[in-house]
Amino acid sequence: MADRGVDLSALPKEVRDQLAELDLELSEGDITQKGYEKKRAKLLASYIPHLPSVDLSLPDVQLSPGHSADPSPSPEAPGPSSSSASRHHRSHRSGGARDERYRSDIHTEAVQAALAKHKEQKMALPMPTKRRSAFVQSPIDTCTPPDTSSASEDEGSLRRKAALSAVLAQSLQSPDYWINRSVQSSSTSSSASSTLSHGEPKTQPHPQPQPAVSLLADVLAHTRIENSVPPDVTSSTPQERGSRVDLPPAVRGMSRGQSRSSMLDTADGVPVNSRVSTKIQQLLNTLKRPKRPPLSEFFLDDAEEIVEVPQPDPNTPKPEGRQIIPVKGEPLGVVSNWPPALQAALARWGATQAKSPALTVLDVTGKPLYTLTYGKLWSRSLKLAYTLLNKLGTKTEPVLQPGDRVALVYPNSDPGMFWVAFYGCLLAEVIPVPIEVPLSKQDAGSQQIGFLLGSCGVSLALTSEVCLKGLPKTPNGEIVQFKGWPRMKWVVTDTKYLTKPSKDWQPHIPTANTDTAYIEYKASKEGTVMGVAVSKISMLTHCQALTQACNYCEGETLVNVLDCKKDMGLWHGVLTSVMNRIHTITVPYAVMKACPMSWVQRVHIHKARVALVKCRDLHWAMMAHKDQRDTNLSSIRMLIVADGANPWSVSSCDAFLNVFQSHGLKPEVICPCATSPEALTVAIRRPGARGAPLPARAILSMGGLSHGVIRVNTEDKNSALTVQDVGHIMPGALMCIVKPDGPPQLCKTDEIGEIVINSRAGGTMYYGLPGVTKNTFEVIPVNQAGAPIGEIPFSRTGLLGFVGPGSLVFVVGKIEGLLMVSGRRHNADDLVATALAVEPVKTVYRGRIAVFSVTVFYDERIVIVAEQRPDASEEDSFQWMSRVLQAIDSIHQVGLYCLALVPANTLPKTPLGGIHICETKQNFLEGNLHPCNILMCPHTCVTNLPKPRQKQPVDVGPASMLVGNLVAGKRIAQAIGRELGVVEDQDLIRKLCMWPTMMHQFLSEALQWRAQTDPDHVLYVLLNAKGVAVCTATCAQLHKRAEKITATLMERGGLNTGDNVVLLYPPGIDLIAAFYGCLYAGVIPVTVRPPHPQNLAATLPTVRMIIDVSKAACILTTQPLMRILRSREAAASVNIKTWPTIIDTDDLPRKRPPHIYKPPTAEMLAYLDFSVSTTGMLTGVKMSHAAVSTLCRSIKLQCELYSSRQIAICLDPYCGLGFVLWCLSSVYSGHQSILIPPLELESSLPLWLSTLSQYKIRDTFCSYSVMELCTKGLGTQTEILKARGLNLSCVRSCVVIAEERPRLALTQSFSKLFKDLGLSLRAVSTAFGSRVNLAMCMQGTAGPDPSTVFVDMKSLRHDRVRLVERGAPQSLPLMESGTILPGVRVIIVNPETRGPLGDSHLGEIWVNSPHSASGYYTIYGEESLQADHFNTRLSFGEPHTLWARTGYLGFIKRTELLDANGDRHDALFVVGSLDETLELRGLRYHPIDIETSVSRTHRSIAESAVFTWTNLLVVVAELSGSEQEALDLVPLVTNVVLEEHHLIVGVVVIVDPGVIPINSRGEKQRMHLRDSFLADQLDPIYVAYNM
Repeated sequence: MADRGVDLSALPKEVRDQLAELDLELSEGDITQKGYEKKRAKLLASYIPHLPSVDLSLPDVQLSPGHSADPSPSPEAPGPSSSSASRHHRSHRSGGARDERYRSDIHTEAVQAALAKHKEQKMALPMPTKRRSAFVQSPIDTCTPPDTSSASEDEGSLRRKAALSAVLAQSLQSPDYWINRSVQSSSTSSSASSTLSHGEPKTQPHPQPQPAVSLLADVLAHTRIENSVPPDVTSSTPQERGSRVDLPPAVRGMSRGQSRSSMLDTADGVPVNSRVSTKIQQLLNTLKRPKRPPLSEFFLDDAEEIVEVPQPDPNTPKPEGRQIIPVKGEPLGVVSNWPPALQAALARWGATQAKSPALTVLDVTGKPLYTLTYGKLWSRSLKLAYTLLNKLGTKTEPVLQPGDRVALVYPNSDPGMFWVAFYGCLLAEVIPVPIEVPLSKQDAGSQQIGFLLGSCGVSLALTSEVCLKGLPKTPNGEIVQFKGWPRMKWVVTDTKYLTKPSKDWQPHIPTANTDTAYIEYKASKEGTVMGVAVSKISMLTHCQALTQACNYCEGETLVNVLDCKKDMGLWHGVLTSVMNRIHTITVPYAVMKACPMSWVQRVHIHKARVALVKCRDLHWAMMAHKDQRDTNLSSIRMLIVADGANPWSVSSCDAFLNVFQSHGLKPEVICPCATSPEALTVAIRRPGARGAPLPARAILSMGGLSHGVIRVNTEDKNSALTVQDVGHIMPGALMCIVKPDGPPQLCKTDEIGEIVINSRAGGTMYYGLPGVTKNTFEVIPVNQAGAPIGEIPFSRTGLLGFVGPGSLVFVVGKIEGLLMVSGRRHNADDLVATALAVEPVKTVYRGRIAVFSVTVFYDERIVIVAEQRPDASEEDSFQWMSRVLQAIDSIHQVGLYCLALVPANTLPKTPLGGIHICETKQNFLEGNLHPCNILMCPHTCVTNLPKPRQKQPVDVGPASMLVGNLVAGKRIAQAIGRELGVVEDQDLIRKLCMWPTMMHQFLSEALQWRAQTDPDHVLYVLLNAKGVAVCTATCAQLHKRAEKITATLMERGGLNTGDNVVLLYPPGIDLIAAFYGCLYAGVIPVTVRPPHPQNLAATLPTVRMIIDVSKAACILTTQPLMRILRSREAAASVNIKTWPTIIDTDDLPRKRPPHIYKPPTAEMLAYLDFSVSTTGMLTGVKMSHAAVSTLCRSIKLQCELYSSRQIAICLDPYCGLGFVLWCLSSVYSGHQSILIPPLELESSLPLWLSTLSQYKIRDTFCSYSVMELCTKGLGTQTEILKARGLNLSCVRSCVVIAEERPRLALTQSFSKLFKDLGLSLRAVSTAFGSRVNLAMCMQGTAGPDPSTVFVDMKSLRHDRVRLVERGAPQSLPLMESGTILPGVRVIIVNPETRGPLGDSHLGEIWVNSPHSASGYYTIYGEESLQADHFNTRLSFGEPHTLWARTGYLGFIKRTELLDANGDRHDALFVVGSLDETLELRGLRYHPIDIETSVSRTHRSIAESAVFTWTNLLVVVAELSGSEQEALDLVPLVTNVVLEEHHLIVGVVVIVDPGVIPINSRGEKQRMHLRDSFLADQLDPIYVAYNM
């Protein structure tokens, strides 16, 4: 190409090479026209003579505005390289190019216009946060992911090697490469522009300090903590509950050693680092944009319907035409010399025209390899037929009989062998089933091919020697058993292995009848591969109809680029060509990859009359035509475009014509056609007369199409679809258009429907599948009234279209690409086209994009998965994804559910290199897609959620409710434990006569009494990790040690009676002695968990806080812990100079105190019990001496504890019931306690279980964390433990101590796992306590077994209980929390009205018991709060009883079981803590239910936790698998929460195992997790912000 004033040939070679490379970049779409011109001008600047106005643009390339010239290849193949020089130079460029099936300049323009419109309404989406390791692989991996398939290799391996070395060289030299890497190498990439707004140029390459403060300040800074209401983005109801801050001010931010200046407080008073909150704020701003369909006023409280029913839009276009009349094709003419069967034609040509060429095969370079004449084809097919029938097996037992099915396994590059095999089978009257060559054992879709072979009953496969050698083998040389395949016998059909038929043998060639001739495979939308059977008469009639439609003449030449095993390649290139003695030149796929122009050259050389191609072949030829000056295509009378039915084929046909018209191509020879595996050829355009006007195009409105009607697009040119006709229907056929779903009702003339055909030339059935066959091949259309229009059956084609003027057929899509979203139809191909029109050059690898839909929450949701170019940056990818969102929203008016980018070459491929959609969808749903980028948009596209519930004002008073319950026959829900007797066991009193009736009010006296009466009785045994008793304490020893501590306290502490003393000890006997030492001294003990020496920063502030809040006057501890408290490490977390007096009790002098304190009344304080709840609330409760002794007595009666008994305790001894059992119970009841510190289990898992077995323990107490450790760690080792003699048959009761809903799944799996070791299935039960009452239920010895009920989760969200059957959908199993303890009364109360509720009603659990705590211990003495929780009266019913409010929701159900007294047993079911519940959309959710669903969704989720932030639901999931699975979890988590809980997840955070904080009771600390997340301290692997 000559430029004005510049002689290109005179330029230096390197400049010419650079120009060639630029041209190629432009042609492949790697550079825009503007960029091209700029670079070209720069290159030529020094060689241009100075002339006015130099035009450096390319004269012969038409460019669409703002877009690449003509980017190349389809998923089915790579781009061609132009001249060898430029190929050499461009070897390092990766081919980033669009799939040309969908190329359309008009559409590109439309998409750019739509995006420009969006650009005006700047919308900043928060970019996901990603840990670097999650996506930076070694540079080699990053550049070229391995290509697995051989049949679809995307580039020659040489080219790939060159590319690799060049990319490496380039990347290692370019400073940008390293700058970007270093900028982004922080632990979690806060990518430079984490708030990319679309279309803005990114200027600053370095991360800027983000202006988060100002953003958040607008929303949050001025809100006061007490009544702050975060902006509600998910519902239209005003929020009712002000978020209450439960932590004392001292707690705020203390555990984080950060300066306060770098943080800001959010509404909840949680310190927040700017980045996370900025992103969440952005997300909120994005979500505030209105959703498209507003949620209508729906959803009554009692409505069982969940899903919003969309009301029909009155403006929806409706079909208005008359009912369509079936369209008749021209009659099929009868020609005298047409053969009676196809085999007869071959016999005729083999005998009379033996030298005539039948097939020419090309080698990989595009040169002819060999030509098969009709004589050779006939003789070889005859040999094969003879061999198949006579030489396999024996005379009496032949392997093959006529009518048997045989698989044909031949590569595309060997059509000659395939032809012989196909005709050999026809002559032998066996049925050929051509299939693809299986490449590996786990090939995409190989299982489905197995289904095909099974349903067709195939057990024999024919193949060539070369192909057989290439198949995967087992180590001993046999061909592997492919996944899902039946057992196969392989037969090689190369000529040398065939036997010449004997003189007297002749093949049987009957006249064509209805027997099956061959079976063609077809994949359904679900991925199932079925075989379409074509009868002998259909095969012949189809060839005749094609001959008539295409006007084939004897002896013509045809160039075929298609696969000859199926579809058009088989029908034209193998069958019709033989019938008409046509010379076929086959151009295999491999040749096209190496030389895209080869088919055009073959047409030119052989003066071919007909060419059979796909759009991609037109596109490649056009790309490579610059090298070809002398090509002449004037010989072509018919250029058949096999995929011309794809609406996006128009532009390829036009562009090809544009380029090759100057090479003799006539416009009227382009003939698109429509085909379907079931009906074979449906329609084909006949070549027009020379100079006749070309057929008109239909320009349709996409909006109309989505409603299934035809509307010419007038208003918005952006959403138009241009469709070309596919000619008239085939001769001898009859066609109707019927509704695609429901009964096959005839469509109206302006309605889109499925094309159905009645013809003798179609398939007859799905072989071996009679059920599916009936629905497809035997359809009788009905009219509007539902009456059949006739007798004749039609076949469904799977094509969607309409009949245009002059009976021309138009196809707008396929049933299998149909996505039905909210009642509107969208076509997958159309969405791919739109996605590709959004600058794919920077992001999408080779235009490989898959679109499919998944069903989530009662509707189809659209998912787009694309392969990402190895060199695409994070920002580019994210920007591309957000632009695709906008483009599809704007043009198709449909929201996307998920957009994922996967590394190049990782999507499953079809045999010809396209994307295997079904496998991709399967991988997506199973979490095996491994995306490297993902964007979920559930907020925008899920529009069928029910309306948020409005809480009804409570008009009905408690009295009416009570009367209502009574009228309904419901008793008031209450449960009462048995009586607490006053007198201890009589025998002991008679024997000893020393236990006065009042003495049991004080534990200190009980210990003194035991030390006197039974000094050597061992009360405690402490075990270490080896199971050795490291310390024991008899009654006397414990008493003496307590006295020593009392003496020291009196001497050194300077304490007054009633002062608080903190006990800081590891679990053990020292703690118990110190506790009684305090009681003897008259001071109040406060037990505190010691700080963890390896994690002082996190654990020491809590210790400090309890010491400060309890105003402790002194600390008792051990020497090692004292050193820690005063260490430099401790000083980093807390102020160590202000500790109260610290006394270490390790080596105390033997002194006795002058006197032992005795409290004046039993109502005096015995100890304080401090605990941090899961909501991060620190509460201390006061326990009086009376409460302590009645609690111990209650436990003694329930568990029948006496001095002769032994129990084992594996619990933390710092608060609640764990502390009572560890320190108090033995002293009161006299039984021996074997103490196992739970920490010891970490180094010796079987310790607890082996202790139970060794000491033959009947009763044991543990926590959920201990049970979980044993289940996860020992579950697989039961055989080994059994061999070691471990036996648990002695265990009568194993009680889990907890303050939560029983974890049924855990207790059941524990029971089942250790059943083999003799553990009784009835042994495991749970206890329940709360802050106001440490123990309300415990499964004792006398009560009935705990019962289980199933409740409906939907009702629970509405604060109602609805009991359902086991296995009901949305059911939740709940286990009773244990028998109510003696002396305890429990009642269920409506928390709002404070009136009692009926049986099986959900409400707050209130308790009345002598051992309830006497109040909260607080520094401020909030009496109102205290009175509310500890001394509350019912508003109606029993006004005098004082109750304590537990803060837990539950219900009581009267069961059929009988308790010890013979009455019916009332079971208490705990549902969950009120403080923990999440209020979303006006409904109440329990985090554990959502977490259970999340943990079940993928094998790699080890643990999960949920919390809310400004009404967004945040899900944190721990990933136990490899980091590449992290992004797989995002859609799975979003799906499961939407499906099972009807909630949209706002943020998904994927973290490492062990990140979710869990306290000693095994409870998740969700609020700590929330604080850490907002302060950006989790170091997450990935954070996805769902749109």
